[in-house]
Amino acid sequence: MINAKTTINCNGRLLNLAVPKIMGILNVTPDSFFDGGRFSALDAAKAQVSLMLEQGAHIIDIGGMSSRPGAEIIDSKEELTRIRPVIEMIKKDFPEALISVDTIHSETIRSLHPLGIDLVNDISAGAFDPKMFETVADLQMPYILMHMAGQPTNMQNAPQYEDVCLAVLDFFIAKVGQLRSLGCKDLIIDPGFGFGKSIAHNYKLLKKMHIFSTLGLPILTGISRKSMIYKLLDITAQEALNGTSVLHLVALQQGSRILRVHDVKPAAEVIRLWQQLEIQ
Repeated sequence: MINAKTTINCNGRLLNLAVPKIMGILNVTPDSFFDGGRFSALDAAKAQVSLMLEQGAHIIDIGGMSSRPGAEIIDSKEELTRIRPVIEMIKKDFPEALISVDTIHSETIRSLHPLGIDLVNDISAGAFDPKMFETVADLQMPYILMHMAGQPTNMQNAPQYEDVCLAVLDFFIAKVGQLRSLGCKDLIIDPGFGFGKSIAHNYKLLKKMHIFSTLGLPILTGISRKSMIYKLLDITAQEALNGTSVLHLVALQQGSRILRVHDVKPAAEVIRLWQQLEIQ
């Protein structure tokens, strides 16, 4: 396996990925699939950030638009109304936290950059906003690019691939080439579990995720409580923590360096157990 880049420059602070890190999810949306509406109030968001940091999160990923299957795209203005107050609160009350913004809009990033945000997490890999790549290059921000077939409104309408792993790898090769040509340095790739993929596609990707290490970039895994777990087990998202932890261990064994999670403490325990396996 090719060694991936292990340090990311986050607004002047180095994020060392030699040991896998945890990205805690903070959705300030009314309609996310698992926690929609729970953290829209600023007090609730503050309490959740405090808890996630206490339990071991290194990055707080703030999203103002749901990306669940069937979700509608919102504009940057509405997105900023939802997330700006939360970012201002985190910068004031939790200055040690690294802040990732989950957005498809370059205008959102331009507007929030002066606040000191640290990473951009774009589920569309620049497909929705032609200015996104040039924006992250101009601002020299770490950029997480995710593979998605279609868009949230239609991505789960019978997705098909000749070979899902090769399709995702080819996608990353092309996108990374574009970003490198613009001068982007700190890139992270996300295979996009659940985004335009069937359950079978998701498990094939997870089983062979190590192939993406050939790109020499850190891999982020976002499988927390997703339908690839709860539909397969015939349970609800609320009951899918155990399955999430099992697949987190598989992801680490396949080379993932960042786990994007709803539940920080269980993810931190998985990483500690994985580390113990690695040193034996």
